[in-house]
Amino acid sequence: MVTSSLEVLRDGQRLTLRFTGDWTTQELARHDPALRNLDPQDAREVAMDLSQCGAVDSAGAWILDRTLDDLKRRGLNVALVGAPPAVETLMGTVAARHVECPPAPKGDNPLVAVILRVGRETVRISREATDLLSFLGLTITVMLRSLAMPWRIRGTALISQMEQTGLNALPIVGLISFLVGVVLAYQGADQLAQFGAQIFTVNLVAVGILREMGILLTAIIVAGRSGSAFTAQIGTMKVNEEIDAMRTLGLDPMEVLVMPRVIALVLVLPLLTFYADIMGLLGGAVMATVVLDISFFQFARQLNDAVTVETLAVGIIKAPFFAFIIGMIGCYEGLQVTRSAESVGQQTTRAVVEAIFLVIVLDAMLSIFFSVIGF
Repeated sequence: MVTSSLEVLRDGQRLTLRFTGDWTTQELARHDPALRNLDPQDAREVAMDLSQCGAVDSAGAWILDRTLDDLKRRGLNVALVGAPPAVETLMGTVAARHVECPPAPKGDNPLVAVILRVGRETVRISREATDLLSFLGLTITVMLRSLAMPWRIRGTALISQMEQTGLNALPIVGLISFLVGVVLAYQGADQLAQFGAQIFTVNLVAVGILREMGILLTAIIVAGRSGSAFTAQIGTMKVNEEIDAMRTLGLDPMEVLVMPRVIALVLVLPLLTFYADIMGLLGGAVMATVVLDISFFQFARQLNDAVTVETLAVGIIKAPFFAFIIGMIGCYEGLQVTRSAESVGQQTTRAVVEAIFLVIVLDAMLSIFFSVIGF
């Protein structure tokens, strides 16, 4: 490879640019600043002497053509001198396919940009809420039809989903609930000790776990674990066109994919909630024994005085509603996946966020409702 060079010769109002050597991609970085900042001063004519050019690739031809255009735009008469036929042909090809870069868009006013973004998100959320409401109606319709005709429920798929969403979730649900019980007992004892009422730590742990924390933590864990799995599984099938194949075979994806998952979650979440309640109380009992020197028998006696069947029922009653929301949103977002891996990830994230948000909203509404009716 012959090293390239650029020579600028002045003769009155005539300027000569002599290009020598190989003008290839490896050499252009050295000359690009000089060509961009070329100052013809009072010259009226420019001659681009290419007689001593060696090899020229497409990048080199583009640089030469760009220099030619820049000089012409300044009102100078530009002529190519001694250009080899191959170089002239390549420059002509590059010029014919040259596309002007569009000007950089002007930045919007920050306040306007914020308003536009909020507006777009509002429209998107409104549309998604409408679609989700339609899917809710479809899910309820198909579920009622399945319950009216139980033989249409796919037993094998239902049992498999119950194992995946219920049995396999026991370790993580139990561990989290146990630790939350420990934390509630420790924090409650620390505050109640100021009033000499440490024994009421049992009441705090029992009511907190049975009415709110047990079901809420279980629902959040299931939303992150099973809801995301529903979206990823159905979304992957959508990407692989398996759902289209089902419809071609005359199978309803709502019955084959959605119903087993939703029904399984509705059946197992109350059981998981009861299990979480027991583990949370066990964690509170362990911490009460360690910190407050309250024996298990004293804990059980105070627990019997602190809670009623209604206290336990509040959490259990919430479970099927939360399960239905989590399962429905997980399946809905899976069916919204487009044919790309990126879409699977986006919809999975969206399913978890929406499920947790709606679970917390519904939990607040049910808590207010139970408080109003005195339950």
